[in-house]
Amino acid sequence: MLISTAIFDELTAQAKASPRLRMNLDLRNTPADQSQRMLNALEPGTVMPIHRHRHTSETVVVLRGKVKWVYYNDKKEVTDTFIVAPGSDLVGLSVPIGQWHSLECLETGTVIFESKDGPYEPMREEDVME
Repeated sequence: MLISTAIFDELTAQAKASPRLRMNLDLRNTPADQSQRMLNALEPGTVMPIHRHRHTSETVVVLRGKVKWVYYNDKKEVTDTFIVAPGSDLVGLSVPIGQWHSLECLETGTVIFESKDGPYEPMREEDVME
């Protein structure tokens, strides 16, 4: 697969049409591939709850657009905030296992590359802060 701006544009159109204001494209080779690799198109207003991944780190690279990435402690207090965008000093980050985090999409047409270890696991209630 070639990853092109045409793919970004198509994902962005799908994200804009989605009630969640985001859309992802699975980049795994086959369903048997036990990794998680995806492109994720985000639009301003998409809601990403504060959450954590207890069994994997998460690597994110912003390919187009801009996001605000936020880390939290167990008391839901902000511990760090990062502006991530291509061409800036910070283009991506690796979220440690168990780190509470969320993001805010700051620009229309934002596309990120996201990867995690192991197969997909749905978020459990104890891994999402209300």
